[in-house]
Amino acid sequence: MNKMQAKDRIEFLSKELNKHNTNYYVLSNPTISDFEYDNLIQELIQLENQFPEFKSNTSPSVRVGNDSNQKFEQAEHQYPMLSLGNTYSFSDLDEFDLRIQKALDGEAYKYCCELKYDGTSISIIYENGKLTKAITRGDGTKGDIVTNNVKTIRSIPLQLNGNFPEKLEVRGEILLPHKAFNKMNEEREKNNETPFANPRNAASGSLKMQNSSEVSKRGLDAYLYYVLSENINEDSHFRKIQKAKSWGLKTPKHIELKSSIKAVKDFISYWDSERFNLDFDIDGIVLKIDSHKQQDELGLTAKSPRWAISYKFKAEQATSELLSVDYQVGRTGAITPVANLAPIQLAGTTVKRASIHNADQIALHNLHIGDFVYVEKGGEIIPKIVGVDINKRPLSAKEIIFINHCPECGTELIRKDGEAKHFCPNDSFCPPQIKGKIEHFISRKAMNIASGEATIDLLVESKLINNFADLYQLTKEQLLNLERFADKSAENLITSIQDSKKVPFQRVLYALGIRFVGETVAKILAKSCKNIDSLQKLTFEELIEIDEIGDKIAISIIDYFKKEDNRILINRLKDNGLIFEIEELDTIKGKQLEGLSIIISGSFERYSREELKGRIEAYGGKNTSSISKKTDYLVAGDKIGPSKLIKAEKFNVKIISENEFETLISE
Repeated sequence: MNKMQAKDRIEFLSKELNKHNTNYYVLSNPTISDFEYDNLIQELIQLENQFPEFKSNTSPSVRVGNDSNQKFEQAEHQYPMLSLGNTYSFSDLDEFDLRIQKALDGEAYKYCCELKYDGTSISIIYENGKLTKAITRGDGTKGDIVTNNVKTIRSIPLQLNGNFPEKLEVRGEILLPHKAFNKMNEEREKNNETPFANPRNAASGSLKMQNSSEVSKRGLDAYLYYVLSENINEDSHFRKIQKAKSWGLKTPKHIELKSSIKAVKDFISYWDSERFNLDFDIDGIVLKIDSHKQQDELGLTAKSPRWAISYKFKAEQATSELLSVDYQVGRTGAITPVANLAPIQLAGTTVKRASIHNADQIALHNLHIGDFVYVEKGGEIIPKIVGVDINKRPLSAKEIIFINHCPECGTELIRKDGEAKHFCPNDSFCPPQIKGKIEHFISRKAMNIASGEATIDLLVESKLINNFADLYQLTKEQLLNLERFADKSAENLITSIQDSKKVPFQRVLYALGIRFVGETVAKILAKSCKNIDSLQKLTFEELIEIDEIGDKIAISIIDYFKKEDNRILINRLKDNGLIFEIEELDTIKGKQLEGLSIIISGSFERYSREELKGRIEAYGGKNTSSISKKTDYLVAGDKIGPSKLIKAEKFNVKIISENEFETLISE
């Protein structure tokens, strides 16, 4: 066979094998036998080995993987991969629906209902129809690049078909079907290897294997359920999924539009029992507002979209003997009792420990050592005790009395009025609190210092650090004296610590670990107060005047700055060059909208909704999501809902066009 003949044959085989992959894995309609398929793929591999210049990076042969180990690099997501809020009751769904009604101000809307796949999340990027990158969810902001491993999954096309956009990102779930999971565990048992606990763990572990040829043998599958592209002129999430299917992507089979929350509940009830007939695991139902315009209007929180929620099916329950109770100390000093149990199988995993949450829960269930307790895994990482089988209580059972002193430092515990938990007040010298505060400080969403729990343990135990300000005094020479550090690792840690001095104020504020001050609250406080000195001086009354700052947060902030140790820490961090004031960005254009509350609705010619919101903030205005007496302007675009216009007239809100808005900010 000459070169031209080889080239033609490779192209023909590639096209045929791609077609058969789609028929088998996406359409579930195979047209050739496995034997015939294997012969074709072997012929292709032989030809590509003989004529490597004709091998494409989207060749079906990449499904086989390769034997070389790979180091996973990280990549940032263009759009954050947020997690969904969970609910476990229909009454919670009713509350969610009422929030949607209120926020959309009477506009009609539909829910897109989908199965909640119990696998591992993935983001896949196609450029000019070719699969170029696959990234794990990671922390939602950045994840591991696992492109080679994802290419071995036969239900994920390497090349799209039809009229696809030039650049496309699709997200979904990689999972392991029951058949493949059972087969894999049978082989592991034959080889005297520990079987996997459940398909989800097996899928996640397989995706992070270093050898892609091993990944190809695992039988992973995928469903892709979210489409991101700036070049798709389609407002409906449901119709985008149909388009994605036409490009050859494997999209959910069981996806339906519902016009009422009652219809959503019917869909949930059906799948609560029908899920056991599927060949893969699901743990709930996801409902999303179908319209992307309405999704934009509803917006996001720091962790999840306001336009979507997942309903989790009732957790599995099992019974086990309560052997003993340990008490864990968190970074805030909160004491959490954890039950040690006789091992049981629950939701596909072996469970030996379960949370009891607090002293009230011990009293509520009247827990005794030796009790047979009901254990549930209701969406929590650590299972929880939900009841006791009193009839099985042995005569030797001993009542559990909650501890009075910290199990780590011996300090007497306190419990404030209205608090469910007991606390150790010794936050400056209690070892778990010291380590916990430092671990929070260095975390990716805070100061992003490249280190781990074991390293922090070593640094604290070696007395090199006792708080997070001490990190900035570390030297490379000190680290090299420790067992875990070589020249490169010591240099990397020192560099990472120095790089953290560039972290903006809102993240530094979050990193301090003030109770109840999460990412979102830290951003609000930073934007409102501008610097740490102003924040320290605010009174309770001034704090609760800030949007979204309630009594509990205000009290916590005041208590934090009352402590001299905390003020000393902040001064030390200042001396080391950390940023404690908001940096005025170039996007601040003027003050023409200062003090004005503005709502936008509809679609616009010159700007996207997000760009318009950015311009409002850039000129000192405040974006609002609903119309009230305090609203100054409604910027109205095309296809604005009539209910918003009616409400604007009711409150005498001035309605302006996109052009009039431009005139307003140029004055």
